[in-house]
This record gives sequence, structure tokens and C-alpha cells, in this order.
Amino acid sequence: MSKKGKNYRKVAEKVDPNKVYNLDEACALLKETSTTKFDASCELHLKLGVDVKQADQLSRATVSLPHGTGKDVRVIAFVNENKLKEANDAGAVKAGLDDLIEEISKGWMDFDVAVASPDVMKNLGKVAKTLGTKGLMPNPKAGTVTPDIGKTITELKKGRVEFRTDKQGQMHNVFGKVSFASADLKDNAKALLKAIIDSKPAAAKGTYVQSISMATTMGPGIKLDVASVLAEL
Repeated sequence: MSKKGKNYRKVAEKVDPNKVYNLDEACALLKETSTTKFDASCELHLKLGVDVKQADQLSRATVSLPHGTGKDVRVIAFVNENKLKEANDAGAVKAGLDDLIEEISKGWMDFDVAVASPDVMKNLGKVAKTLGTKGLMPNPKAGTVTPDIGKTITELKKGRVEFRTDKQGQMHNVFGKVSFASADLKDNAKALLKAIIDSKPAAAKGTYVQSISMATTMGPGIKLDVASVLAEL
């Protein structure tokens, strides 16, 4: 295993491995512990008390972050001709149906999110596997199958994010950039955490949030005090 670089070791010294931090402290530390020359993303990681073998204990939903993610989200829209103008006006990088499906089937994947109107879902069989493998298949639970195409695209571009339980019972989400003010990072983190708590499955028993940590892209992890964080929500 390769050793951590000099820059990583230097910023890691700012994080006490024996301490758990509150939200204010953690968001401030994020801005001090980035190791990249680019504007790194800030990530939130949760370990949940769920049985991942039970489908009714898994969570998947969306939340609009008050300050966005800092990323230019590229959205495509699978729609019939009557929705083309609505999708394009909202900022879709591409919109359409048969031509768009054909383009994706030939390997074009320069987008971050795909949305679709309910009436065209039956047409996506040709690219369902391709999109599904990359987690890009439109899904009602993720809010990406919707009759409100324009509104959905606008929300996605402004900072609506999806969160979901993975196979290890964890959630991992970007909630901003290092360049954000600490207060804005805190606002986004609180909005994301509240949405996760509010979406707790009824079948999940016991302690739902077992641990929370934050980190920048390639930066050291910062452990949070779960009790104090939840008390702020």
C-alpha cells in the first residue's frame, strides 16, 4: 500500500482522530484540509443501522440543497416532441426520444442525469441496461420520471441531489465545494441530513444514524458527533 503524500499528511494533522466534531467545526475544517489544486468537492458519509437484505429498510429520495452543489449538472430529457421546448428552455443539454436513444446506444454518455416523462419509459428498453449500469436510468423514486420536465430539470441544475442506501448500508453524497463559505456548507449539510432522517424507513429499528463523517475529495475524514448534529436539525 502506498504511503500518503506530503500534502495529505500535512492537512491530516489538523484533524484529531480521537475527537468527534460538531457541524460548525467540521465545515470549517473542510476548507482547511483539501489536498487538491482544483476546487474539491465536500462529501458527507453516513453509516445507517439497517438490514440491507430487507428492501423495506432501504431509502432513496431527493433533496434540493439551498446553495447547490457547485457543479454544472448536465441533464438530458427523454421526451416526445410536445415536451421538447420545455426541456430545452429549462437547460437540458439534449432532449428527444428516438434520436437520443440511438445516440446513447452508440456510446454517447456526456451527461450527469437523465429525466423522462412517464409516457416514454416504455421506449427506453434499448438503453435501459446501459443507463442502469451507470445509475442513470430515470426512476420515479429519484424524481427523474415526471410529467413536470421543465421544473425537474431546473431543480436538478440548481442543486437537487439524490441520496440512497448502498449495499453496505451507507450513504455517500457531495454537498458542496471547498470554495463555499463554511455557513453555506453547513446549510447544505443540514438540508441533506434532515432529508435523510425524514426518509427513515418505518421498518428500520434501533439507532438509524450510526456514524457521520465528512471529507473533501482525497482529503482526510472528519468524524462528527452524531448526537450534536442531529440535535441541530
